[in-house]
Amino acid sequence: MSAKTNPETTANPGGLGRFLPILSWLPKYDRSWLPLDIIAGLTLWGLVVPEAMAYAGIAGLPPQAGLYTLLAALLVYALLGTSRHLVVQATSATAALLASGVATALVATAAATASDPQTYQNYATAFVLVTGLVFLAAGLARLGFITQFLSKPVMDGFITGLAIFVVVGQLNKLFGVAKPDGNTVEKLMGILRELPQANWVTFAVGAVALALLFVLPRLNKKIPGGLVVLFGAIGLSAALDLNGKYGVEVVGALPQGLPSLTIPQVPFTTYLAMLLPAMGVLLVAYSEALGVAHEFAEKHGYEVNADQELNAHAGANLLSALFGGMLAAGSMSASAVKDGAGARSQVTNLVTWGVTIITVLFLTPLFTTLPEAVLAALIIHALWHILSARKVLKIRLASRVEFWFAALALAGVLLIDVLEGMIIGVVASLVFVIFKSSRPHVAALGHVPGVRGAYSDLGRHPENIAVPGVLIARMDGQLYYASAPTLRDQVKAMIEAMPSPPRAVILDANAWYEIDVTSVDILEKLLKELQGKGIAVYLADVHAPVYEYAARSGLLEIVGQTNVFPTVDAAVRYIETNRTDTNELSG
Repeated sequence: MSAKTNPETTANPGGLGRFLPILSWLPKYDRSWLPLDIIAGLTLWGLVVPEAMAYAGIAGLPPQAGLYTLLAALLVYALLGTSRHLVVQATSATAALLASGVATALVATAAATASDPQTYQNYATAFVLVTGLVFLAAGLARLGFITQFLSKPVMDGFITGLAIFVVVGQLNKLFGVAKPDGNTVEKLMGILRELPQANWVTFAVGAVALALLFVLPRLNKKIPGGLVVLFGAIGLSAALDLNGKYGVEVVGALPQGLPSLTIPQVPFTTYLAMLLPAMGVLLVAYSEALGVAHEFAEKHGYEVNADQELNAHAGANLLSALFGGMLAAGSMSASAVKDGAGARSQVTNLVTWGVTIITVLFLTPLFTTLPEAVLAALIIHALWHILSARKVLKIRLASRVEFWFAALALAGVLLIDVLEGMIIGVVASLVFVIFKSSRPHVAALGHVPGVRGAYSDLGRHPENIAVPGVLIARMDGQLYYASAPTLRDQVKAMIEAMPSPPRAVILDANAWYEIDVTSVDILEKLLKELQGKGIAVYLADVHAPVYEYAARSGLLEIVGQTNVFPTVDAAVRYIETNRTDTNELSG
């Protein structure tokens, strides 16, 4: 059975499967897929285990926090998710957002023991818990559409800035120097000043690890580069005693066994302070996750339920918080590896989850001698595809206006901080939406030669024939309080540009599905001004809600019921038939 016809994952399952999608697809699972899913699960484990430990470092948490996140997220998403290929885990973006959110909360609540690891862990757990609750609230309210308001250029700018932020944050581990304070630029300059004191053995270990991560997949794509580098570095570090003889920082002892359930002990005001940053995390993390999920759904021919994805992310983060884990979201890199390994379903995630349990129970002592520089190399390698894509520069070639929105989000991350950059990006997206909707294109229409009753933009189709003495204006967008002034100004400018004043103006209302008080007020003033100059005004293709509102508000009385027509062509024929009737033309 092909991926395009198999119904195992549907966007809208019925019954209990609506809330627990695994109940819909698992009974229909094609058993011939099992070998592929098992192989893909083991391949995925080789990637996500080292990545999870590395991302914990970005968040300022011990490596086991990343493993605990996997235990929660892989299982919950397999049960609740609607994408067959999405992998939900800790990501570089969510790790950076977690670190920034915790730092902001510590400052906002003036925590006296902010430097205490236990306090930091409590605040991190609380932030993950609040984010899970925000996801849950959004899922219950069916707000799966909210990511549509975060423009792609702004997201690309933010993600690029975030990638640079994270890479710069790992350079101190790569060179074995102290981590400087400040924004991203200040941290980079601080590391450059510290280079004379660098531990060059540490750098050599990290550089070799980074080189192998790039080279091994080129030699053979089936080689699990991350796993080879991870355990190779552990063996080398133990054999040469890199920590004892050369001062190379290592992970150290990790707790062995499954995590215990914990509730973060922080003041209630701390939870309130975390709400706004958690909403920002939802926008950014969910936008990227849903984009990845839709990409693979289109590739393999199935659907994704945006609202249920919110619920799945909610469950993953709530359980991760109780396990002492990190923020979890859809991972682009892990999902790509899963798909490339031949995965067919979320059984792959369950296999990876099972092997991760074995890792937590029995294999954590192996990571004691793992150099921190190798974790830094894993992170830099994971983010390289974002930096090498040069998405912001590509946006500049497509649209200079949108490029500046992307650059603004990027600069906010680098020059201020992650959360501030995210807020700047969200605000920039909303400003861009408002700006675009308030400046719709207003076209002067002409008759399309040889096509009866057809009219289109004279500016884009100069072969069209203008109706003598008549201006036909169409606004290519919804009429509302912010766009109405644009319509008014453009109509008046078009009239002034005509060789002689028109005897009639036809407003094509096809794109107007609603109307508001401000729009009515602006239209009334425009109509009275034009009628005062002897220019009749007609409305064409008026939708029922607009007509009814115009009747209630008095706008229809000013236009005149006889001056409203079902089509532009009907209005034109009426004007041409009654061109000598000055009473009709005066409205």
